[in-house]
Amino acid sequence: GDIVWTTANTFVATANAALYCGATVDFVDIDLRTYNLSINSLKEKLIQAKKDNKLPKLLVPVHFAGQSCEMKAIWELSKEYGFKVVEDACHALGGEYLNKKVGSCEYSDMAVFSFHPVKMITTGEGGAIMTNSKDLSDKIELMRSHGITKDPSNFVNESDGSWYYEQQILGFNYRLTDIQAALGISQLKRLDSFVEKRRAIAKQYCDQLNDDILPYQHPDTNSSWHLFVIQTKNRKEIYQNLREQDIMAQVHYIPVNHQPFHNAKILINSDVFYQYCLSLPIYVDLTVDEQKKVISFL
Repeated sequence: GDIVWTTANTFVATANAALYCGATVDFVDIDLRTYNLSINSLKEKLIQAKKDNKLPKLLVPVHFAGQSCEMKAIWELSKEYGFKVVEDACHALGGEYLNKKVGSCEYSDMAVFSFHPVKMITTGEGGAIMTNSKDLSDKIELMRSHGITKDPSNFVNESDGSWYYEQQILGFNYRLTDIQAALGISQLKRLDSFVEKRRAIAKQYCDQLNDDILPYQHPDTNSSWHLFVIQTKNRKEIYQNLREQDIMAQVHYIPVNHQPFHNAKILINSDVFYQYCLSLPIYVDLTVDEQKKVISFL
C-alpha cells in the first residue's frame, strides 16, 4: 500500500488522516531548534527508503506552533524522490515563509488549515484546503459533497435540464454549514489583528524570559504563534504550579509514535523535545497582567 511520512510532534489527527485512506504511516524526526521536520533526517530517511524500495507517496510536514517548515528544501527533495507534499498548516494560518503567506502552496501540492476553536480563527470546527492545482481542487470539490457535481462542463451524461446533477465518485458530507461559513468570513476579516496580538505577546515572552528556554525562529519564517513553547527541565513542577493558579499551560504533544495505537520506533529528537516542552498561554485576550503572572512562575 501507499506510504505516508509525517512527524511525531503533532496531534494524532495528522497520522489518522493517512490511515483513513488505507496508507501506512511512518515518522521523520524533528529539528531540535525549530521543533519542525528535520531536513537532515528527511534526507537520510529518503536515501535508505530508496535502497529498500519503500519511498513515501506523500510527505506531510507539520508547521508546529505556527512556524513554517523549510518548505523549499522539502519541495526540492519531493522532486528528486517523487513524492507529493501536503502541508499540515493547522497551526500556521497568518504565518509567513520566504515573505509569502503560509498556504500559498508555492512549495507544496496542498496546505490544510484548521478552524477549531483554539486556532487562529474559528468556525466551531472544520477547516480549509489550499491548492494551486485545478485537478486537485476539482477532486476535492467532488469529495466534499457526496461526489456530486452540478457543473454542466463536467457532466458525463447529457443533462436532463437545469435541475440535473451527477454523482461521479463516492464522496462525503464534508461541507461547512452556512452558519459556520458566515462565522469564518467574519473571523477572517480580523485575522491580521489576531496574529499581531499573538506576535506582541510572544515578543513579551521573548523579551522577559531566559534565552536558553525560548523557541528558535528560523530567519525564513514569521510565525503566527499559535503556541508559545518553551523547553524546561522543571516542566512538571512549573506545569502544576501554573495549573494550581488556574493558568492553562499545556504540553504539545505526546509524540504520536508513543501512542499505544502506533507503538512505533523511537525518534531521538522528538523524544528529547517531549521531555522538556511546555506551552505557555498565548491567546488574543491575554492581558499584560496575566502574562506577567505567567512569567513570574518561570
